[in-house]
Amino acid sequence: MKVLIVSDTHRMDGLYQRLCKKYAPLDMVIHCGDVEGSEELIRESAGCTVHMVAGNNDYFSDLPKDKEFNIGKLKVWLTHGHNYYISMGTEVLKAEARARGVDIVMFGHTHRPLVNYAGDIILINPGSLSYPRQEGRKPTYIIMETDKNGEPKFEIKYLP
Repeated sequence: MKVLIVSDTHRMDGLYQRLCKKYAPLDMVIHCGDVEGSEELIRESAGCTVHMVAGNNDYFSDLPKDKEFNIGKLKVWLTHGHNYYISMGTEVLKAEARARGVDIVMFGHTHRPLVNYAGDIILINPGSLSYPRQEGRKPTYIIMETDKNGEPKFEIKYLP
């Protein structure tokens, strides 16, 4: 299974559309929020199942603030992160993930990519395609692939 994970596109959708073409066919697209009205474009460009949540800039969106779903045997919790004080650290997010009994929490908001194996929880943040904030300030996203046993592998990808 091949999954494209993005966040914080903020209506700057050109890079997202290019990624969908580059990695097609995709099995799933996950957007961690701050789509700012591009919901339909994101769905149409994907050509597969799409999971999205509302971010702190999605003021008039009908998207949920949190969503849980499965990728094979893995239980995923998707949130933007701002409601869990993610700018202050990951402790609140990890505690909520454990309370929900998930394997993976995917979030955005910080505009900084992260793949962190925190004991029994995997924390995933694809960074931002529009306004990256990490050193070097290159747009980032994550490709997740699962092997034949359903084990995930995550790779942070940087655009020039």
